[in-house]
Amino acid sequence: MKLQMAPNSLFAKLLRSPWWISLAIAAVLSLLAAALLPAEYRVVGAMSSFPFVVISALAARRQWHLPNAAKVSQTHDIVSKMNWPAFADLLEQAFRRDGYSVRRDPAPAVDFALERQGRTMYVSARRWKSARSGLDTLRSLQQARDAGDVSDALCIGLGELTETARPYAAEHSIAIWQAAELAQALRGIKLPAPAAR
Repeated sequence: MKLQMAPNSLFAKLLRSPWWISLAIAAVLSLLAAALLPAEYRVVGAMSSFPFVVISALAARRQWHLPNAAKVSQTHDIVSKMNWPAFADLLEQAFRRDGYSVRRDPAPAVDFALERQGRTMYVSARRWKSARSGLDTLRSLQQARDAGDVSDALCIGLGELTETARPYAAEHSIAIWQAAELAQALRGIKLPAPAAR
């Protein structure tokens, strides 16, 4: 049985937050323990901050290689101006670099079929420029996934998910890539120079 952290628990939220926030909470707890507790309990009180130090270390490890906000913004600006063939080529290059074998347009509503270590993932990316990704895109992807008996699904789009699409994606375990995930996926791949403003 695999234990899983509740997604809205304090520690889960801190894991998704910048690492220094957990470290700051640990420091505040330690200072409060030193200032408010009797001398014989100060060490024990300060030890209560240890879980926050661990969460800080885990968050820092996760965030170490993530792109910063400027890189995410730059990636968003560049890919939002690309045409589909150029964007599809970039994605294919990133998928192949990460060890996937790639087939294009394997089914309706699916732009790529990725295979790695015996698992297949369907990817829908053609509507990446849409301002909002809705339920229709995710339903079409899920229907293709069910028809092809495919284990994983990924939807790529720069826009926000609609209120109905987000729970649908969570319910059906459809991964969502937006600007931050794209910046991470395209790391090390030469992007076209951003247009001059």
